[in-house]
Amino acid sequence: MSNIFKKTLLYDFYGELLTKHQKEIYELYHLNDFSLGEISEQLKISRQGVHDTLKRCEKQLENYENKLQLVDKFLINKQNVEKIYNYASEILDSFNEDKQSQEIVANRIVSIQETCNRILEDL
Repeated sequence: MSNIFKKTLLYDFYGELLTKHQKEIYELYHLNDFSLGEISEQLKISRQGVHDTLKRCEKQLENYENKLQLVDKFLINKQNVEKIYNYASEILDSFNEDKQSQEIVANRIVSIQETCNRILEDL
């Protein structure tokens, strides 16, 4: 997973746990692509203060994820849903072929059930 994508997911899941000031700085830097200098000018704080706040935010977001693992669970569930979609597509495709083996269809249905069970256990 790319670093930018990871930071975005962490913020999406845990951003509301940051203070208003931290959220403002984090959003300006990561979501609006402001430089440290631009943020410091706009908020009238030092460039070092912006840098330190960003580092604290990133550390806090990582700590939340280490404890709660919501992003990891989300990504696992996303992969499982993609598997279900692919299995269903394969089943539909097999109905379009005249002599497709019923064993393949049965195996895919079992795989769908197992994947659904994994998702349900995580919820």
